[in-house]
Amino acid sequence: MKLITFKKNASICVGVLTDKGVVDLTGDFQSVKHILAGGPETIEKIRLIIDKCTKFIVPSVVKLLAPVPNPAKILALAGNYSEHITEVGLTLGLSDSPCKTTVPRPFIMPPTVITGCDEEIQWPAYSKQIDYEIELAVVIGKEAKCITPQTAKEVIAGYTIINDVSARSVTFAEGRKKRPWDEFYDWLNGKWADGFMPMGPFLLTADEVEDPQNLQMTLKVNGETRQNANTSGMIFGVYQIVSFLSNLMTLQPGDIIATGTPHGVAMATGKFLRGGDKIQCTIEKLGTLTNTLGPKPEKFYER
Repeated sequence: MKLITFKKNASICVGVLTDKGVVDLTGDFQSVKHILAGGPETIEKIRLIIDKCTKFIVPSVVKLLAPVPNPAKILALAGNYSEHITEVGLTLGLSDSPCKTTVPRPFIMPPTVITGCDEEIQWPAYSKQIDYEIELAVVIGKEAKCITPQTAKEVIAGYTIINDVSARSVTFAEGRKKRPWDEFYDWLNGKWADGFMPMGPFLLTADEVEDPQNLQMTLKVNGETRQNANTSGMIFGVYQIVSFLSNLMTLQPGDIIATGTPHGVAMATGKFLRGGDKIQCTIEKLGTLTNTLGPKPEKFYER
């Protein structure tokens, strides 16, 4: 089932994208998070609504938004693909079996990073280099605390695509007196700009993803393939990630977990994004997330 949040005229609606068109569920549900909180029984109720539906909306007359526009929290993983770690020259901590010798490195994101499919990504005025990162995103469907990898599947509602856009050169680093951890915080600050995490085009329920560790993923910029990999390349798999995070904090319905990006980022190749570039992120079964980078600022931020 493809759950969506969409805009029709001036109204924000929730629904399901089907082969026949969009089924509007707004009269029965307030949001995708509302659906997820209802659990499997709610999903089954929606299936019945779809079966009885006789009025479908033509997809071209609606605007798809991020499927979960206002998550309570967004968690992302740094360095979860070995080839991505080595391509940017950071081999520290890698071994023949990094899954056994290290732990995941999560960081948290503000909800203001979320934007939808086909939205323009605003170029923030504190970085002259903008990068892209295709990632498989996990959407939590049930409250989870201290669960095991073996039971993690039970709390996952579904999956979607995110582009973890990154500002690689923060302007406030210039002329600054160096302190420990500066490099880390500059990197982290480069993740937080408004609209820097496009999401979509829909949330595919977990029952339609047989194996989240075998999904092909491709990112193109203006038609040129920049990233081409499979989720099998993750150091820590989806269920391991969900379990680990649940031991750090309580996971709640609608929480988003970005599982890391594979090799091919501009930080390694030098092919940073330019204003007007079209970025297309495609993951098997999950569709294509398309966005365009806005124009380069005329003036950059100086602290």
